[in-house]
Amino acid sequence: MTSIDLSGLPTDQKPTLAVIMTAFNRKAKTLAALQALASNVELDDVDLTVVLVDDGSTDGTAEAVAQAFPWVQVTHGDGSLFWCRGMHRAFELAMHSGYDYYLWLNDDTILYPDAVSRMIRCHVDIYKRLAKQVIVVGSTVDDQTGKLTYGGELRPSRWRPTTLTRVVPGDVAQKCDSMNGNFVLIPAEAAKKVGNLDPAFEHAMGDTDYALRAGRVGVDLWVAPGVFGTCGHNSVAGTYLDTSLSFSRRWKHFLSRKGLPWRSWMIFTRRHAGPAWLLFFAVPYVKQFVRGLLQPLTLKK
Repeated sequence: MTSIDLSGLPTDQKPTLAVIMTAFNRKAKTLAALQALASNVELDDVDLTVVLVDDGSTDGTAEAVAQAFPWVQVTHGDGSLFWCRGMHRAFELAMHSGYDYYLWLNDDTILYPDAVSRMIRCHVDIYKRLAKQVIVVGSTVDDQTGKLTYGGELRPSRWRPTTLTRVVPGDVAQKCDSMNGNFVLIPAEAAKKVGNLDPAFEHAMGDTDYALRAGRVGVDLWVAPGVFGTCGHNSVAGTYLDTSLSFSRRWKHFLSRKGLPWRSWMIFTRRHAGPAWLLFFAVPYVKQFVRGLLQPLTLKK
């Protein structure tokens, strides 16, 4: 089996890697993600640990993980953590123990067999070239359509600071401004500079906030070459994007944790949208409200 060439890194010992995950009531997907991780190759030179926060699953996720993967460290939540706070707790536990690398992994992401080793190689190549610890972002595609779903992002305009566009991975690594947290490699030095995910975010936005905070403290983000696995977009059924629902139900979903909760969005815009943050804060709520008012007219056509 080919090993990863780790020569030139600032360590003379076998690097340690903590995989950070959180899960809630997606037993089959969580088990599949862990199986894909366990099937990764070329990791003989890396000491791998998984820290998973099960946020109060009622479908037996924690028990199934413990039975199938006893080497996974499972910590229990009470069902109120959601993605950002669950990842925050797992990351906190891992950083308390101390690892050379931290790897964020969504529990619905199915990695290719060489995904982890390719991410580490990408980081090693960039470190050797720049003598700088960077965050490496892996891209995923939909398993049915092959379309790009998650990965690195760019801020195309300083005048639209909350607008992000997806970076299409190429044959070489590319710098980016932000990221989705589905598959991300963070070296220890970068984690010390940036810190943990901010639990002020109720579900989403924590990964974007982390990326933008990283840039502020001089930690660059790079999109690794190629694709690293599959992860489809969640269904819009029953969400604020579901046009079959009434306006009142869509508005309620829009303000929920899995929509655009105003507390999280206010923190994000105040932190990252500049002097005109209040305008950027208000715009999506105004747009959603107007769409809701026009929805009955659209349906009549």
